[in-house]
Amino acid sequence: MSLLQWLFESTITFGSKSIAVREVIGGLLGLSSAILGARRKVAAWPVGIAGDALLFTVFLGAVFSFGDSTQHANFYGQASRNLLLIIVSLYGWIRWSHHRRNGVPGAPAVSPRWTTTREKLYLVPALIAFFLISSQIFSALGESGQWLFVDTWIFTGTALATYGMSRGYVEFWLVWIAVDLVGVPFALKNGYYPTGILYAIYLPFVIWGFISWLRLSNSERHSTSL
Repeated sequence: MSLLQWLFESTITFGSKSIAVREVIGGLLGLSSAILGARRKVAAWPVGIAGDALLFTVFLGAVFSFGDSTQHANFYGQASRNLLLIIVSLYGWIRWSHHRRNGVPGAPAVSPRWTTTREKLYLVPALIAFFLISSQIFSALGESGQWLFVDTWIFTGTALATYGMSRGYVEFWLVWIAVDLVGVPFALKNGYYPTGILYAIYLPFVIWGFISWLRLSNSERHSTSL
């Protein structure tokens, strides 16, 4: 069995459920990316991209099942979330790398700060429009019921949070908290246990990341004003 075949066909038994190994690996890579992001390490982006690529195949289970009858559902919001994360993460990777190359040697890749009033004036309407458009697209693709709006929020919130991280916005951690609070019941309800558990594990790390960036933004603002 090749490595690729093992990755796509291997499962772990969890009670009466079979869980794809790539879901576990993808979730762990996502957690590692969050920790690296809180520490302002450029490596957060490629690690996150690898995890999102694996999770993309998990949430398009009917497409990437390869004969595994336990993975038969497609969740377009979650799959699109991972695809969008890959795209935005490439932007974040380039931005942080550029900032690091052109900054002080040994300095962190980004300087945390709160968004300005002007930035809020275009980010909030963009968030609402993005949510409404995404909801219509996922509905047209066949999603319906209460999970349609949950899936749409996870997709929208993740897009905003990842963009915010690339720009160094402190608020992006608050958006991640809101995504995690919704993502846990969504994943567990639909049988994605590793993802649900990892969403729950993310939460204290995300709170830690917010507190860390909040302190850094206050410290750096104070240093600048001296």
